[in-house]
Amino acid sequence: MKKLIVSLFAALAFSAPVFASGEGPSWDTFPKERLTDMAALQNGAKLFVNYCLNCHSASYMRYNRLHDIGLTDAQIKNNLIFTGVKVGELMKNSLDPKDAKEWFGAVPPDLTLVARSRSEPGKGSGADYIYTYLRSYYRDETRPTGWNNLAFPNVGMPNVLWQLQGPQRAVFVEQENPHEEGKKEHVFKGFEAIAPGTMTQAEFNDNVADLVAFLQWMSEPVQGQRVRIGVWVLLFLAVFTVIAWRLNAAFWKDVK
Repeated sequence: MKKLIVSLFAALAFSAPVFASGEGPSWDTFPKERLTDMAALQNGAKLFVNYCLNCHSASYMRYNRLHDIGLTDAQIKNNLIFTGVKVGELMKNSLDPKDAKEWFGAVPPDLTLVARSRSEPGKGSGADYIYTYLRSYYRDETRPTGWNNLAFPNVGMPNVLWQLQGPQRAVFVEQENPHEEGKKEHVFKGFEAIAPGTMTQAEFNDNVADLVAFLQWMSEPVQGQRVRIGVWVLLFLAVFTVIAWRLNAAFWKDVK
């Protein structure tokens, strides 16, 4: 039940439209090279199954699609499936939507396409946002959950990765508002660790990047193949354009 409640808060955070507000801090840049790193994608799949799939589903993705990131049926079955489902089935959880709606008033959203739905012009992609969001939690005893988030102020979702990261506090200072004379504003200066987690900060950042890479890959598994094919198509069109141009000149050279 505790995991269920935590995951519901996650659902509300992922589904809230305030994610794409024009205010707040700038987003960090997600390391896009992880999208072609099979080891990173495999680690991201492990994190997703362990921390997200309890209550969220990825109902547009089958377990055996993970073959594309280098996993065999045996590896998927032994390391990523904890129920009796088959490798060829969809990545759904066991939470009944009717029960979720009755208990909490909302159904945790599907995360298959979440990385494609949170982009904002001028700030970054959905992957940039999620990468920033998952690393921006800090302790705040004034909040019901005891957590707040720099990228999403007054967030309802607690930090489900806090044991990996370790709790941290946000340091704010008051300074004069440059736009309104006589008014002060809280300005974020940085994070301070309260206690160590099971990972160093660098390790945690790497693991969050792997998780985001998997979410990005899952939202469009054929993206890499599509880009590669697109490059060859453009090269073909460029060569064919030259050939067509020279043929046209040859056909019409005697016409005056």
